[in-house]
Amino acid sequence: YPAGPTVLHYLSLPLPSSPVAVGRVPVFSQPVVKLSQTLVVQQTSLERPRETWSKKMDFLLSVIGYAVDLGNVWRFPYICYQNGGGAFLLPYLLMAVFGGVPLFYMELALGQFHRSGCISIWKHICPIFKGIGFAICIIALYIAFYYNTIMAWALYYLLSSFRSTLPWTTCTNSWNTVNCNRYMSTDHNISWSNSSTSPAEEFYTRQVLQVHLSSGLHQLGSVSWQLALCLLFIFTIVYFSIWKGVKTSGKVVWVTATFPYLVLLVLLIRGATLPGAWRGVVFYLKPDWEKLLSTTVWIDAAAQIFFSLGPGFGVLLAFASYNPFHNNCYKDALVTSSVNCLTSFLSGFVIFTVLGYMAEMRKQDVDTVAKDAGPSLLFIIYAEAIANMPAATFFAIIFFLMIIMLGLDSTVSLCPKLLSNPFFALLIPGGAFVVKLFEEYATGPAVITVVLLEVIAVSWFYGTSRFCNDVQVMLGFYPGCFWRVCWVAICPCFLLFIIISFLAFPPEVRLFHYHYPAWTTVLGYCIGVSSFICVPTYMVYHLLNAKGTFKQVLHFLSFSLSLIFFSPRRAVLSWSCVFGIVPTIPLNSFPLNTTTTATIYRYKYQNVHD
Repeated sequence: YPAGPTVLHYLSLPLPSSPVAVGRVPVFSQPVVKLSQTLVVQQTSLERPRETWSKKMDFLLSVIGYAVDLGNVWRFPYICYQNGGGAFLLPYLLMAVFGGVPLFYMELALGQFHRSGCISIWKHICPIFKGIGFAICIIALYIAFYYNTIMAWALYYLLSSFRSTLPWTTCTNSWNTVNCNRYMSTDHNISWSNSSTSPAEEFYTRQVLQVHLSSGLHQLGSVSWQLALCLLFIFTIVYFSIWKGVKTSGKVVWVTATFPYLVLLVLLIRGATLPGAWRGVVFYLKPDWEKLLSTTVWIDAAAQIFFSLGPGFGVLLAFASYNPFHNNCYKDALVTSSVNCLTSFLSGFVIFTVLGYMAEMRKQDVDTVAKDAGPSLLFIIYAEAIANMPAATFFAIIFFLMIIMLGLDSTVSLCPKLLSNPFFALLIPGGAFVVKLFEEYATGPAVITVVLLEVIAVSWFYGTSRFCNDVQVMLGFYPGCFWRVCWVAICPCFLLFIIISFLAFPPEVRLFHYHYPAWTTVLGYCIGVSSFICVPTYMVYHLLNAKGTFKQVLHFLSFSLSLIFFSPRRAVLSWSCVFGIVPTIPLNSFPLNTTTTATIYRYKYQNVHD
């Protein structure tokens, strides 16, 4: 309990005859607590105090840097124009208010109150769900593979930018083909056809990724030594950013979290002055209200706000655990989530002013130019647009520095102990196909399922009332009805809606001209299940190692399940005991009989020393 030192001080004094309030912990003079009173098990710890942030701003910048990642720059603009432009902002905001922000607030409050990471926190909430913490670590490992590979690509571009002529502006290089068409703003006598490829596209696909050397996932090729060196350099930066915990990472984010905003502002001003920029802005914001009748729009809005704010990855729990106990995490949740959403909206203007300029230069529609999504939007379309700007070398350097900074913010946040070994399998010619598979299957469905279980464990097993009492102890006020309803009902429905939609409409995975065969779908689901399988596996392990015989455990589980249907209030106490939660509710509110009381003492309190 956070008031542990104070409790120890009062316990050293002579005990009065009536309860004395120490914080919110009643200390009784009697050695035995009657069932008519509130049952409290006092725990103290002699462990070394957890370190804290040097400044409040270190925490805010760390959370903002984690939430504002590469997806804000490329995914939101593409999803927005694909789903109705300005009309998409309505479902996006609704999903943020009723789903994303409540989950964001819940994780910050949990981490700050229990001062634990994604694995150790479950001993305070519900030990049988500890597998969620292990699943989160595996998902973080997959994301680290994915993000560090993209940063290695960006570093390769950054090093290639220190030239007077950018290498993706000419068609005379060894990797170029006969279809390469140099289409610069100074060239007026060149026509663009459907078979034409830009120098930027060939530099990305044939020089950086080298996908022409691989025919698919069944033939991946050998490791590219240039990208391998880039990846080693990225891991070196990550290591020295986290090697002393929050004391170093809190200082790193002052650069990695603020520099992208400076670059975005510079690129926005430059993009707004380009000819044809208005075409991109109109295309970005023009509302198509009819698309709101499609369920796909609402699914994309829910998925985008969830992955943008990033609950469920264990990062918010870890960051908040280094806060002072009475820090106002409620205000932090509102501020950082608002900054995240506004950054996504701002990134849309940065991207689409340039896409409008590209459409004007090629004399094509904006939707034709904006056909690429994901990393291709940055490494092909935006790289080509930068090459057509005055002072192209300068803008290329700051742009790819921004990409690296955005990736570093997220990577530094994700389970540092899992980032010690580079994953070179993603640096082979077929590595881009593996990256796409990880993007679609390794993180999305798995982390949403994990967060669904997390919300259920906190709201239904730990108890919303108990969680709200914890928040009241920290912040001095009780969460309102809106937050309680979101945690109990709306957020689980919100997450279940995304999961069912994903299973009902699996994504059609395609990269460039390669269509993934049917067996890759099975492989993708296996990768996703490889992390989620930790949850039921640990549940079985926990029950097999429970006190008493296996027959007694099964008997108690069946007894508890029967209470759910016939006496829900008694079921709460019963499940709390078998799952290892210390109940703090008044026992006289339960119509307990002799059998129930004996069962509770036999299965739970045989190990309590008091």
